[in-house]
Amino acid sequence: MSLQPTKDDLDTGITHLEHPKSNSDENDAARRLLIDPKAEKKLVFKCDIHVLPPITVLFFLSFMDRTNIGNARIQGMTHDLQMSGRDYNVALFIFFIPYILFEVPSNLIIKRIAPSTWLSIIMILWGIATLGQGLVTNVAGLIGCRFVLGVFEAGLFPGCVYLISMYYKRYELQWRMSLFFSASILAGAFSGLLAFAIANMAGVGGYGAWRWIFIIEGLLTIVIGLVSKWWIADWPETAKFLNDEERKMLLSRLAQDTQDATMNHWNKGTAKRIGRDWKIHAGTVAYFGVVNTGYAGSFFIPTILNQMGLTAAAAQVRSIPIYVVATITCLTVAYLTDRLRHRYSFTMIGICVATIGYILLLSQQHVAVGVRYFALFLVVSGGYTTQPVTLAWLANNVSGHYKRSVSAAAQVGLGNIGGIVASNVFFDSEAPLYWTGYGVSLGMLWICAAACTVLYLGVKRENKKRDRGDRDWRLQGENVDNLGDDHPSWRFTT
Repeated sequence: MSLQPTKDDLDTGITHLEHPKSNSDENDAARRLLIDPKAEKKLVFKCDIHVLPPITVLFFLSFMDRTNIGNARIQGMTHDLQMSGRDYNVALFIFFIPYILFEVPSNLIIKRIAPSTWLSIIMILWGIATLGQGLVTNVAGLIGCRFVLGVFEAGLFPGCVYLISMYYKRYELQWRMSLFFSASILAGAFSGLLAFAIANMAGVGGYGAWRWIFIIEGLLTIVIGLVSKWWIADWPETAKFLNDEERKMLLSRLAQDTQDATMNHWNKGTAKRIGRDWKIHAGTVAYFGVVNTGYAGSFFIPTILNQMGLTAAAAQVRSIPIYVVATITCLTVAYLTDRLRHRYSFTMIGICVATIGYILLLSQQHVAVGVRYFALFLVVSGGYTTQPVTLAWLANNVSGHYKRSVSAAAQVGLGNIGGIVASNVFFDSEAPLYWTGYGVSLGMLWICAAACTVLYLGVKRENKKRDRGDRDWRLQGENVDNLGDDHPSWRFTT
């Protein structure tokens, strides 16, 4: 073997390794490139600048648009719409029905068309649904808008997770995923700040303050959606911000990270391999268990603070520090888990922190108001420590375009059944103690813990089998180039 760099390759930081002729495909050729570290660092930074900002803004707006109903609730929405009984809970959980059903179909669509086209279209449509919530005159209208909102928001989160996973190596992913995910945390803080500012708009145009929350945020989403077609990055193979040399380098480094574990052809074998993958099932259950805490906080924290004796305006403002601290915690953990190349322990730390918070809330009759407020910091920070790690962990442990597409959609889609749970366990009749809500949320956290433990022990055991050569027999079958992470050379992330 000898190094034979060309002048152009030296200029772009790529060196080819000459190998004997073989039947290797493009991935084999890509893996035979040595990449200059300085050129690679520059390329990764360029991807960070072009890939992450637009989808982070989109996710920020999507999470704000789905959870601002919690802020609108204490600004007069329930009174004006004459909501009673379980009306608020129904308005919350109706969103998740289409959101769950359309996740996988949406990710199969985004695989076939440009992400910039698909994401910008659905963003404009869910912006219209958000605006519509500010114009409804009854509960039925609100529920209808929430349903439409779920239809069009369904494709954003799994599509963005899928897009990010196609640009970075496995141990670069958590930091980028958490930067993206932090948008949902900051959305909680910004919603509180915006709702506080909008409180003074009561009566403007004959509308209550709660209506202006939906109208202003809906219009903002529509405007950003109109320009996002020219802002969102497409797949690495077609991204306009990359030149030919950069594209070659990017695909090369990704191929080196994946090695032979590719899955880029859809057939019956592919479908069976994906459907039977226990890792996807474990990752979905883990996300299901922890996502409940994220939604419970967004939907009910303003109400909980209001019932602690704060005015509506004060409750909006007091929610801001909770989400700021959660964002800092989330990003700190993201840096550490990528640097240490380990996921499991960080999921368990987050679960334990949130558990302490729930125990304090369940004991709130015996603790001061300040302790209850502190408990909300623990619950939200602990939940948002674990939630993004479960996403990156599963993405780390599946390989190939199709498998990452389906696994991301399945994890987010089916996992969001936890949002339905969160919508239906906080009963007005139990306010302000919310025994059922806190108790169920605590139990679901430990469902997440159990699933994370299964995933950790399972991949660790599988790595040992592959080290012993127990999976080498798979190389004797057909479609060896489409095995994905079932390929014996693949090693899983713990």
